[in-house]
Amino acid sequence: MFNVNASLIRFWEKEFNLIQPKKSTKGNRMFTPKDIENFNKIYNLVKKNGYTLEGAKKALTKNNNSVKTVSIPLDNENIISKLEEIKKKLINLKNN
Repeated sequence: MFNVNASLIRFWEKEFNLIQPKKSTKGNRMFTPKDIENFNKIYNLVKKNGYTLEGAKKALTKNNNSVKTVSIPLDNENIISKLEEIKKKLINLKNN
């Protein structure tokens, strides 16, 4: 969705107490829509606006409503195109 590594998501999960996904019995993270909304706010502050982690934490605690978010469409076309990109990369890795 955000084109970031899973390790960054895990890192931000530890750094920001706003993101608290539940874990399945296998240990997979299950994010709620609120978690994704909060991740979107963090992503915009850090990646788009250039905030440091401390600056993003302060901005989020100071006024949670002032942070602009970018909506990520979750339509089938978007999901299918992402999966096709992943498939191409996997086939390329397999052939090399």
